[in-house]
Amino acid sequence: MLSDDWFEDWFGEEYLALYTHRDELEAERVARLIESRVHLARDSRALDLACGAGRHQRELSDHWWTVGLDLSPSLLRAARTADRSAPLVRADMRTLPFRDSAFDLVVNLFTSFGYFSDDRAHKRVIEEVARVTCPGGWFVLDYLNAENVRRTLIPTDVRKVGQHTIEQERSISDDGRFVRKTITIGEYGRTFVERVRLFEPDELTAMVSSSGYAVLEVLGEYSGATLAADSSRTIVIARRQATATS
Repeated sequence: MLSDDWFEDWFGEEYLALYTHRDELEAERVARLIESRVHLARDSRALDLACGAGRHQRELSDHWWTVGLDLSPSLLRAARTADRSAPLVRADMRTLPFRDSAFDLVVNLFTSFGYFSDDRAHKRVIEEVARVTCPGGWFVLDYLNAENVRRTLIPTDVRKVGQHTIEQERSISDDGRFVRKTITIGEYGRTFVERVRLFEPDELTAMVSSSGYAVLEVLGEYSGATLAADSSRTIVIARRQATATS
């Protein structure tokens, strides 16, 4: 049975080996999209929540002072290697180590959400994001598009990443609420399992709205295109209300 804390073991050296193809150009596109929507001053304070190896944090830092937060020591070490001066914090996203209204912008990018089996934990994350976002501040949640995932799911594939042979098996849970990926990395001789909640766009916007944000847009691509059934992403752009109850 998959542990509720599967993410504590997976996002390590093996994860970095598997996802070396994630490039800076894509991160630059995301940063440009965010800048075009939020219109924040250069001295604004931003948080990259679940920053991983820091590719988005570094791009966002070209626009605003940006803290990166992640739970994985391995990914944070990679982020530190890439930028020795980056402000990086290790913490669990369910309990953020920041004061109320600390940030003008919080971003959660590339489906770094939906890891928990209980939706109360997901709601807790959004409530914590709202707590650390100042009134009038922004939240950008970049998530998968559940409809597109179900329609385009590839059950099995094998590929080479550098010297590594990667076998991946994917399935949708019987209740349709989760996508599960089993990853075997031959050279490491280890198998890992990812499980991500298939939130529908209206579920995401309802969770964000109920935590004190006004949802302004839901996009479907990093180009800024509006969400459609075949979109690759679900990108929620929301603004913290001046007076809100969580």
